[in-house]
Amino acid sequence: MYLIPKLLITGLVLGLLNACSATRMEILPDPQYAPVDMRTQQFQAPTNGSIFQAGRSVRLFEDNKAFRVGDLLSITLSESTNASKSAATNTGKDDELGLSATAILGVLPTYKGNSLLENSLSGERSFSGSGDSAQSNSLNGEISAMVTDILPNGTLVVRGEKIIGLNQGSEFIRLSGLVRPQDVSADNIVLSTKLANSRIYYGGGGVIAEANTRGWLSRFFDSPVFPF
Repeated sequence: MYLIPKLLITGLVLGLLNACSATRMEILPDPQYAPVDMRTQQFQAPTNGSIFQAGRSVRLFEDNKAFRVGDLLSITLSESTNASKSAATNTGKDDELGLSATAILGVLPTYKGNSLLENSLSGERSFSGSGDSAQSNSLNGEISAMVTDILPNGTLVVRGEKIIGLNQGSEFIRLSGLVRPQDVSADNIVLSTKLANSRIYYGGGGVIAEANTRGWLSRFFDSPVFPF
């Protein structure tokens, strides 16, 4: 007797708790884009030389650019894509077939004055279809990344992550890719367009992101599995 009201109250409490948790939703760092733990790196033991120290470099005539595991460099995001596609198809076909009256044994078969063997057949088919699609994206900004590995040919493997907390939400940028040392400027900056095999993700979460997302039931009725 009291089972249904209890279930309703329980559902209401869970819904309120879920709503409260959604307003405080935070984006957690992704371990895949975590920086290298330099404390676990094996370095050469320091020597007592007053000028040269193993494992250290003193570059008097070189730019201060990233070239070792653990070094940082700035990446300028300058991504812009534009794509458009249109298609149009028109087809048509007309068919006509006629049979003239033929006499059988010298007699023309008729019925009520109309020839029985005189017929005509015609058909017409047509199809017209068109479609247009356009998409444009752009991403601008800056993010610092760490050199996580160096390939045998000297190419730098970099990755980085930036999470920005706003009023009732947060945004993130995650990036990884390959960088040639020649593409790094003297100011230790490289353009994102110079990244090979790049993976750049931008997204967010929180109240605004929740309000801008369709509900699961609405997505179900708009999914390919819905038969109508």
